[in-house]
Amino acid sequence: MKRTVLEIVLALAMAGAAAFGYMSWKQSQGSKATIEELTKASEEATAKIEEAEKAAKAASEELEAMGKESQAAAAKASQFDAVKAGLSSGATLADLETAYKKEKNLSPERLIGLATLRMLTKGADDPTTIEAYKKALALADWSNRKNTICAAQMGLATTGEKVEVMADCLPKGSPKMPEGHSKDDGHADHGKDDAHGKGDAAAKDDGHGKKDEHAADAHAKDGEKTAEKPSEKPAEKHATPHWDYEGDMGPARWVKEFPTCGKGTKQSPLNIKGPFVKQRVDLAPSYKPGPLTMLNNGHTIQVNIPAGSKLRIDGIAYDLLQFHFHRPSEEQIDGKPMAMVAHFVHKSAEGKLAVIGVLLKEGNENPNIKTLWANLPAGEGPPVDVPDVTFNPANLLPKELDFWSYEGSLTTPPCTEGVRFFILRTPVNISKEQVNAFPFKLNARPVQPQNNREITIGQAPVDAGWLRDALAQAVQSNALMAMEGAAHL
Repeated sequence: MKRTVLEIVLALAMAGAAAFGYMSWKQSQGSKATIEELTKASEEATAKIEEAEKAAKAASEELEAMGKESQAAAAKASQFDAVKAGLSSGATLADLETAYKKEKNLSPERLIGLATLRMLTKGADDPTTIEAYKKALALADWSNRKNTICAAQMGLATTGEKVEVMADCLPKGSPKMPEGHSKDDGHADHGKDDAHGKGDAAAKDDGHGKKDEHAADAHAKDGEKTAEKPSEKPAEKHATPHWDYEGDMGPARWVKEFPTCGKGTKQSPLNIKGPFVKQRVDLAPSYKPGPLTMLNNGHTIQVNIPAGSKLRIDGIAYDLLQFHFHRPSEEQIDGKPMAMVAHFVHKSAEGKLAVIGVLLKEGNENPNIKTLWANLPAGEGPPVDVPDVTFNPANLLPKELDFWSYEGSLTTPPCTEGVRFFILRTPVNISKEQVNAFPFKLNARPVQPQNNREITIGQAPVDAGWLRDALAQAVQSNALMAMEGAAHL
């Protein structure tokens, strides 16, 4: 009996020991899991602390940079206040206006300076300030005066006028400037006379072209795919392309940024077709040879002309600023374009533009085009002076100067109107190889509605220079013969 009781007690003790051991093991397992969870949480907390420290360091550095920028901005604001205070009396503005009264026509740069001085003296709401900025923008040359264009656009934006400032005009990283509130039609908004590269009617670039009216249009301030990089997209070609001849920024979309291109009623180019109105116009080009300066403005090849070459229209003198090319010709004759066209952009002392269009048809090689193509710029960029090469733009004109004429516009944005076109009826030859060598596959705006405009037909006087030379040689020859005859007597 005692033995049985002892065995039962021993069994119970062993069972209790086993239960105690099991419970201890379970507890140790739970502790281990807890330790692992705590370790993981600790590691995650450490990582978050490190990230927070990095963020705090970055924020500290950003605050420090902002502090420096704030100090620089405060210094500039202080300088601006000092300048404004110094001009507040209006004496400087009065002196400058008095001095400029002697100038019949102010350059875009002088207009910008005058507008800026007026704004500092009279404030951004001064109407004469806005007028001066708009006039500067309308006269600026988009090929060679980008800084002037930028100054005019930013000045107008500051006054509250509705104008979109080109991204190229803003410092890198700057947000797009908001448009003003006025109801400007976009003419003054962009004021570019593109003459093919120039921005405004006064531009020397008629390229019909970005930043190029026919002068500006040089097909100008300018967008098409080149032969060298046919697959190149506009965004790759220009940091901020504003227009092109194809794709998303092609002619059909110009109106989005340049309202006049879509709303204007006297747009170029036209399909030249009858009936025509006969009109006598004294069209007398007088071009002179000079050093060759060329540029590729991203929309066309342009040749800048030194001072001295002129065109007289009914006795009024126009300076030849530049000529550029379009492929195919922008003008069509009875619905058909020529292989190319050369646009000669002229500007009068009053800032009016006149364009002579020389149609180029496929035929024999043109020796003058050969000279130009042999010196083409390597790529898009500023004007390049070609050493030891003299070129006379008169060599590209046909002997006959009969013409069609009409009132039109720049053929490139901003499509400013008020450009007088004279399309010569006699084409000039250019070989197929020379056409293919032109670095732009397509840089021609489609023809525009005529809108009941008259197309006149006229005849310019033939240049009698050759006749004067022949008479002079004949007189000299007769004189020599007379002297020889006398010597034999």
